[in-house]
Amino acid sequence: MISKQSIWFRLASFLAIGISIVACSSSASLIKPSTKLQNSPTVTSDSDKNSPSGKGGLVSAVTATPVPQPEAGIWISSILPESVSQSLKLPSGFELVTDPTQADLRLEFGTDNVVSTWVYALVAPFPTVEDGVASSDLKDFWLNGQDSSMTIQKILVDQATENVFSQIWGKPASNIISILPDDQILNEAWQDMDAWAIIPFEQIEPRWKVLEVDGISPIRKEFKPDSYFLSVAISLHEVTPRAEDLFQQLDKEQFIASSNRDPNLLTTVIVTGTTALARATAHLMEVNGMTYPDQDIRDILRQADILHVSNEVAFTPTCPPPFTLPNRILKFCSKPEYIQLFQDIGVDVVELTGDHLSDWGPDAIRYTINLFNQLGMKYYGGGLNLADGEKPLLLEHNGTKIAFIGCNAKPPGYALASATTPGAVHCDPAYLFPEITSLKEQGYQVIMTFQHLEYYAYTANPILVADFEKAAQAGAVIVSGSQGHQPQAMEFDNNSFLHYGLGNLFFDQYDEGLPTRQAFMDRHVFYNGHYINTELLTNMFVDQARSRPMTPAERQDLLTTIFKASNWKLGE
Repeated sequence: MISKQSIWFRLASFLAIGISIVACSSSASLIKPSTKLQNSPTVTSDSDKNSPSGKGGLVSAVTATPVPQPEAGIWISSILPESVSQSLKLPSGFELVTDPTQADLRLEFGTDNVVSTWVYALVAPFPTVEDGVASSDLKDFWLNGQDSSMTIQKILVDQATENVFSQIWGKPASNIISILPDDQILNEAWQDMDAWAIIPFEQIEPRWKVLEVDGISPIRKEFKPDSYFLSVAISLHEVTPRAEDLFQQLDKEQFIASSNRDPNLLTTVIVTGTTALARATAHLMEVNGMTYPDQDIRDILRQADILHVSNEVAFTPTCPPPFTLPNRILKFCSKPEYIQLFQDIGVDVVELTGDHLSDWGPDAIRYTINLFNQLGMKYYGGGLNLADGEKPLLLEHNGTKIAFIGCNAKPPGYALASATTPGAVHCDPAYLFPEITSLKEQGYQVIMTFQHLEYYAYTANPILVADFEKAAQAGAVIVSGSQGHQPQAMEFDNNSFLHYGLGNLFFDQYDEGLPTRQAFMDRHVFYNGHYINTELLTNMFVDQARSRPMTPAERQDLLTTIFKASNWKLGE
């Protein structure tokens, strides 16, 4: 039998041998660290005085020793627009490199790993009759010059834009590209009128006409960049083995602007001419339905973010059937159910500067304003009293602040608003122009509309010119004539657009000749708080109530007539 003392002796010897083996093993690992894995755990030992027993007991701790990784390199093609580089925000762990061979990722043109789409516009001087071109013809002109079907002599670009499209399309034909500083291109185009230009979207301004390419325009709400010929895809190409992981780590929305065109910063305002739902127009509405007049143009009008109409006639339940009064008696009213037409086209803003607003008395005006309030339609230029009518209408949409202000510039008998009575507001220069300046200083894009002297000519009446230009110089970016029963001339005062008469939107002057059958609807485009462009939409009346979009031939005839009446040299 083995004694207890013998058992304890053997057990103690066994433990001593085990501890000795562990100590030797630990000592070996410290002397010969692994060099295969840089991030392998290391084993450390505490000194005797720090051991729990105070007698040199061993405590092992496993800790990671990080080895700094080199930052991910991103190379940017020098051909990319400078605005692309300016939009970059590199996250931690990424750096720009100048040598493409040292890059993990390369930012350049391409359709793989698209991170941004830069939009360009084909533009021409505003008094250009042609509306657009096929992409095949545009590219053919770029590559082959006068062998194409295009009628212009050259295309103007800045150096950065020439670099972009030379890489995408190929080098342009000699003598058809003029490279200019970007701030000289517009004036050069207007001087010769034989050139178009390709510019980045952010350089669009009012004196350009934005041309369609394959029927697509970047200033329209329905614009889709992926289907547009002048959209340029920018990609982050993977180069090194770790590039795929790096690409996944990037927050693309933070790294680079998704585009130079943000649809959330775009606002369209359609301003229209005279509306008077009375006489023959009212009769045809009652025969064919309340929305008969808009059936060919409603979709265009509904697209506007803000739709304006200048309604000259009050609504009232006491309005008799059309033609009850002889035509020689110019006293108008509208039945309440006619308001369905305004609802159908999506009216947002109603101008009340019209000559006939007071025809049916003050109660009809109060009824009309109450009807607008119930339907959420805003009004200006007339009101429940003078103070109500003089107030500018202030709106905000997609970051743009817009102010409508208007008045009747005829003798005061047409504008009867007073301190106590409703009606249209008579123009008071002492109030009007300082108010426009004040609105501009508050950051508003001011749209000023006049109910001014009526005349039947395409040219601008000098009396109107003086007042319109004063409004522009006070700060209005749009000055529009609501009185014109036919289209009239237009001009630019710096970058303010002045249109002296648009023609009728809904009114029964079909039988008075071709000019009163023609009409404009002006679609004004605002972007990021600024007025950038106007599209001239053209209509032709088919009867005394309904108009339709013009045919290409009708449109070309009207634009040619109006541009000549505006004393502009025509572009093709």
